[in-house]
Amino acid sequence: MTFAEEPSLSRRRKQTKRERFLAEMDAVVPWARLVALIEPHYPKGGSGRKPMPLERMLRIHFLQQWFGYSDPGMEEALYEVPLLRQFVGIDLGRDFVPDETTILKSRRLLERHALAPAIFAEVQAVLQEKGLLLQEGKTVDATWIHAPSSTKNRDRKRDPEMSSTKKGNQLDRLLTGKESVVLADRGYDYPQAHDTLAARGIRNAVARRRYPGQKTGLAALKRYNRAIARIRARGEHAFRVLKCQFGYQRTRYRGLAKNGAQLTTLFALANLYMLRRYLLAA
Repeated sequence: MTFAEEPSLSRRRKQTKRERFLAEMDAVVPWARLVALIEPHYPKGGSGRKPMPLERMLRIHFLQQWFGYSDPGMEEALYEVPLLRQFVGIDLGRDFVPDETTILKSRRLLERHALAPAIFAEVQAVLQEKGLLLQEGKTVDATWIHAPSSTKNRDRKRDPEMSSTKKGNQLDRLLTGKESVVLADRGYDYPQAHDTLAARGIRNAVARRRYPGQKTGLAALKRYNRAIARIRARGEHAFRVLKCQFGYQRTRYRGLAKNGAQLTTLFALANLYMLRRYLLAA
């Protein structure tokens, strides 16, 4: 009898956090709609070996986003962790486990056809249909994602598209024209941001800084910023999900295109995660 066949290990036990997480995400991700979106670009089976089922590869791709698996690490985990195989739909008795090359090719297909933005848009459409998408207001925030500076790679070079950066002066790029009000923290309290909102007729709810030497109106300033913070903080929740729930602390690929595709997918999944209670209750 092997370790996995030990009868005492198969008894029902407390549901783990990972089990609960995967059960919830399995229920809220619009699998059928995303598969239909990707299917026109996915390889068709010919006379040779049939490609892996599309939904199975999509589930594997999302597992990598949620748990930070590399391609080789994902292959190993599918062999080692029954819970992940169950989520993906693999039975070792009859199904092949995709190797790391197959997993890599599947991700590159999504990148090559720019399907990450399409996935994000499809998720947004689902949320809008459920009445969960904010249309006329917008909360704006930014966060740092570090890029590895190591030169321990094939080219012995740092990512050529990696550079130092600073926050600010990006507000106009984030507006769609549908907003009636914009909320943001004090990082957006600069003249260009205020001018942009005024020119577009958008209500300005940007938190204000205390300027050097300011001695009057401090109590009112504090009340104003606190009132805005209660609503504005929701814009930070997506960053918390990415960094704390999904463990996305550093960029995982080289180049803006690959990292941009991953971030777009991560935010789509983060939106589903943050609204999972409402989606499950619908």
